[in-house]
Order: sequence, then structure tokens, then C-alpha cells
Amino acid sequence: MNSLFLPIFENMSSVDPEIRSLETLLFPSEILGRDLRIDFYLPPDTGSGRIDVLLINDGQDLQTMDFGSILSKLYRLDSIRPILCIGIHAGPLRKFEYGTAITPDYKGRGNLARRYMYFITEEFVPAIHKLFPGKLNSHWAFAGFSLGGLSALDISWRNGQLFNTVAVFSGSLWWRTLDKDDPEYQDEQHRIMHSQIQHGQFVPGMKFYFECGTADETEDRNSNGVIDSIDDTKDLIATLIKKGYDPHSDILYHEITDGKHDTDTWALAFPVFLKWGFKA
Repeated sequence: MNSLFLPIFENMSSVDPEIRSLETLLFPSEILGRDLRIDFYLPPDTGSGRIDVLLINDGQDLQTMDFGSILSKLYRLDSIRPILCIGIHAGPLRKFEYGTAITPDYKGRGNLARRYMYFITEEFVPAIHKLFPGKLNSHWAFAGFSLGGLSALDISWRNGQLFNTVAVFSGSLWWRTLDKDDPEYQDEQHRIMHSQIQHGQFVPGMKFYFECGTADETEDRNSNGVIDSIDDTKDLIATLIKKGYDPHSDILYHEITDGKHDTDTWALAFPVFLKWGFKA
């Protein structure tokens, strides 16, 4: 496709002809010092029309959830406009490359998150523009699962000039600078992403999708009968609303009864996000 990428399987036909092709390539990153496996889910041929772009952390999970078939059904029903979906496979240092660029968590995880952000913004996004010259809209979204969702949110929030939509599936929004069992721990002070948004600048035009399953986990640190993942997500949404985002047009919260922290649940949620974020 382009000298910036190394071919693995080119012109790999999709199971469903609605998706023109799925191509898997390697991207050699100087910033991360390794090759990254990248899956390109190309939309149906749009002729000379421009297409939106969706980057997805933990791209290896897309194959497990049969993401190509999810897209095919939505295209067949004319539910979404054409999207170039790009799955970025996580590497062996996932817990260190994903996280928040501003600081690692209390265990030192995420200490490479700033480097991963620079990979996305300084290497990968420019490479995608070169790979598809003149074919891409300015509507770029970033999505991720669990810790990959936190990473997508963090990068999007810090780079609103590049990304205007973000999707967080079962996000690790508990990410904190102090252990929750520490007697000095406080949600308001030590949850990193919440604090970033609270003290950050309003980024106009951004939209946020959050999915939680009621069986995502069992932790309930404040003993209020609500699992932490839901509490953390709703608290972050409240922070976004205080920052100035419209809860009706800018934010979609999607709670799945009995939904779990797994690809089966995220496969159920993904079409909801796509129809909301990329409505035809």
C-alpha cells in the first residue's frame, strides 16, 4: 500500500463482500521502537467521496468479535456512512503504553503512554493521510476497550485538533495516582482522567460515547451498591457536563444489563456507537 507500511497479507478478502477488503500491515514505529500490526477495514467503494476515520486500540479484539460482519450489516442497512476503521494491535507492553500521558498510575503502569500518544499523533496519523491522500474527512474518532478505552479518551482529549469523537467501552476510568485502599485516597483528587478534564480546557465540537456493563466487575469501593466502573463513568460524564458538554447531543451513555468485560458485550455495543457517531 505504501512504503511507510510493511505488507503481511495484502488484499485479504473479507468474508462479506460488503467490506471491500481487510488488509493487515505492519507499521515500523521509531517512537515505540517496534513494529505494530495494523488492520484496515476498508468501507464499500465510495468513488471519489471522502470517508471518515476511526482508530481503535486493542485491534486484535476486533477479529474476535467479527468486526467485519458488524460493519457489513450496518452498511447493508444504510445505517452508517463510509468509515475507514483501523485496528491497532496492542503490543507486549500494553499496560505501559496505554494509560494517561500526563502521569503513570500508582503502580507505575502507563509510563509509556506519552510515547504512545506521540506515536499516534506524530507518526501514525500523518502516515494514514499519506496512505489515503485526498480521501479522508476531518471527522476522526478514536475508540478502545478497557485500558485501551482510557488511552483513546486521554489521547483524544489532549489532541482535540485531531479527534472529535471518542468511544470508551468498559473504560479503565478508575486509573488513579493513589491506591484506593490508602487512607488518603479520594476520588476527586486521585482519579487521573477525571482530574485532567476537570482542570483542562473545554474542547469545542467533541462527542463522547461510554459503554458499561452491569457485570463489568464486582468492585464497589464506596459500598453504594453500584460497581466502580459505572460510578467512575457516570462521574466522568458529570465532569464533562460541568465543563460545558451537552448531555443530550455531545454524550451517549450506554449501559448493558448483564454486560461483561469481554468482546461479546463490546460486539453488542459497537453498532450502537457506530450508528450514533457515524449516522448515514
